[in-house]
Amino acid sequence: MNLDFLAVPMGMLVKLIFDMVSVIDSTYISAYSIAIIISTILFKLVVLPLTLKQTKSMKRMQEINPKIQELQQKYGKDPQTLQRKQMELYKEMNYSPFSGCLPLLIQFPILIAFFYVIREPVKYVFEDQAFFDTINKTFLWIKDLGFAENHLFENGVINGLSMGGMTLPFIGGALPILAVITGITTYLTTKMTSQPSINEQQASTQKTMNMMMPVMIFVFSIQFPAGLALYWVVSNAFQLVQQYIVLNSSKNPKEELK
Repeated sequence: MNLDFLAVPMGMLVKLIFDMVSVIDSTYISAYSIAIIISTILFKLVVLPLTLKQTKSMKRMQEINPKIQELQQKYGKDPQTLQRKQMELYKEMNYSPFSGCLPLLIQFPILIAFFYVIREPVKYVFEDQAFFDTINKTFLWIKDLGFAENHLFENGVINGLSMGGMTLPFIGGALPILAVITGITTYLTTKMTSQPSINEQQASTQKTMNMMMPVMIFVFSIQFPAGLALYWVVSNAFQLVQQYIVLNSSKNPKEELK
């Protein structure tokens, strides 16, 4: 899937923000890291209407789920009747089981395109490898967001907090703090956005996904440039706040879906 038509303007936005914040570039918080953080927040704000629609749909499903379970207990041995009764329930409650899918499908290519931008900043943002190599790319304990958190530079410096000379298999000699945070926040967002399970098989599959996704993201965060991990953490933090506000709002979910 070629998403350059989305990634190019996103890269231009990141470059614009970088130029605007370059005056506050410092030893521990670089303009590049600030540009990633601000761009991620702006991106989340752009897709906010879609994510709100998806979240409200999930909240609505949580309200309906007890009634679905009642139907399963009553018509579990008659799949055709169960399906018909479920559709009648959805119609009665003015709810579409696919209402949360469309926002997700629309967000996905935008999400991937922004991932391309942060993964390949030279191609989409700076368009000059020599310039990118010279800019400050620090973020707190990370020396260069352009490299993996456990990268060992030629001068023997580790791109992160040293483990005191210890080297662990796969992880290396740095404490993968940012990678661990990506895993934790991914688990929290996955758990919070999980739809209520309507049967044991779905519950088992969902539980497996809830455990596998954080591990996968953790592994990717160790191997990919730390800038991607920073983007992922900021994105997850924004989503966690959003999910908490929507799911704990006092409004009637039926009204919110309108």
